[in-house]
Amino acid sequence: MAIRRKSTKSPPILSHEFILQNHADIVSCVAMVFLLGLMFEVTAKVAIIFVTLQYNVTLPATEEQATESASFYYYGIKDLATVFFYMLVAIIIHAIIQEYVLDKINRRMHFSKTKHSKFNESGQLSAFYLFSCIWGTFILVSENYISDPTILWRAYPPNLMTFQVKFFYILQLAYWFHAFPELYFQKTKKEDIPRQLVYIGLYLFHIVGAYLLKFSLWAVLFVLGRLLTLILSVLTVGFGLARAENQKLDFSTGNFNVLGVRIAVLASICITQAFMMWKFINFQLRRWREHSTFQAPAVKKKPTVTKGRSRKGTENGVNGTVTSNGADSPRNRKEKSS
Repeated sequence: MAIRRKSTKSPPILSHEFILQNHADIVSCVAMVFLLGLMFEVTAKVAIIFVTLQYNVTLPATEEQATESASFYYYGIKDLATVFFYMLVAIIIHAIIQEYVLDKINRRMHFSKTKHSKFNESGQLSAFYLFSCIWGTFILVSENYISDPTILWRAYPPNLMTFQVKFFYILQLAYWFHAFPELYFQKTKKEDIPRQLVYIGLYLFHIVGAYLLKFSLWAVLFVLGRLLTLILSVLTVGFGLARAENQKLDFSTGNFNVLGVRIAVLASICITQAFMMWKFINFQLRRWREHSTFQAPAVKKKPTVTKGRSRKGTENGVNGTVTSNGADSPRNRKEKSS
């Protein structure tokens, strides 16, 4: 008798299930196409736009500065290609962290589906925030923003950026743009999508604004927190740039130091920080209420026993049942007959 084996069919290529199961491998292949393009002369000119930073300017050495020439960068439309490539890299790193770190912790902790998705989201953001804080602190120290904060408005508009500053912005944009396809790859619930779109959009709005308007102050967002951000924003945008001599809108030189732009920047910073604090306070209040409800002891109600019912139950036996010593006993019959 022949044994019929079950056929294990793999999902068809480019189907919904196939993309979800193998999205990291697909993205890795696309990224490898750009890297392999660097090896051939015909495609190297196109591939280099995606892989390396564009708009490089080399300034000759001066007597006051170092003896070697320095390389600086400015922004342009080709940066979108670079952001796209590093968005693919962010998707690959996201999958690596998910598979080799977060999934192993989830198997040990046995989280529910709701806690599982929350843990994955928090774990990915924690890794990114830690990386951004370390790198942002290094930039603040190496660029002398901490030792001399007046550079934030004295050197405005900073037409050129160093390699690490521009690369920092490119990776920030790439990470938050990669969050959009991750909503599909991670099978995010429909009720969670609007919440995630809100904070993804806020981060992109402020990072793109910082990159285009050349306000280096926005790099402090990942390092010093909400309160210090508000203080430095008011000092830099409200007082420092307001006293600068050049206050004319000039797109060619990248000067956006005008009253309307300053008000818009300060308003966006204040609204964003207030929104984050409002969400944080609401979360803490809800958590405190749940904790207090859980800790409150349950009051047990004592059963009320009436005299009439207990007497009746005593006469008739246990729980009102009639026993041989109850109503049917010979003594009670004699009393009834008399």
